[in-house]
Amino acid sequence: NSKLRHVEKDVLIPQIMRERAKELCSDKVQAFTKCCQETGLLMVVKCRQENTALKDCLVGYYSDPLFYEECKTEYLKQREDYKATGIKKKRQKLTSNV
Repeated sequence: NSKLRHVEKDVLIPQIMRERAKELCSDKVQAFTKCCQETGLLMVVKCRQENTALKDCLVGYYSDPLFYEECKTEYLKQREDYKATGIKKKRQKLTSNV
C-alpha cells in the first residue's frame, strides 16, 4: 500500500529530502560553515556568496519533482521494512561531517 498520510507527505518525506540534499550539497555546506567560522560576527556580510550557493543548491533539490519521487520511494521502502521487521533503520550518512 503506497497511500501516504498527511504527516508522511508533509513531514517525513521532506525530512528525508532535507537530509539527502544536505549530503548532496555537502561541499557548499562545508564552504559556508568554514566561512562562518573564519569571519565570526561579520558572517552575514562576508559569507553572502557561500550562503547563496548553499541555498541555491538546496532549493534546487527541494523543487525537483524527480528528487521528491526518489525520496518518497526511499521512505516507502523504509516503511515496508519497518512493517516487515518492526525495526526502524537509521539512514546511512554519505559524509560524517554534515
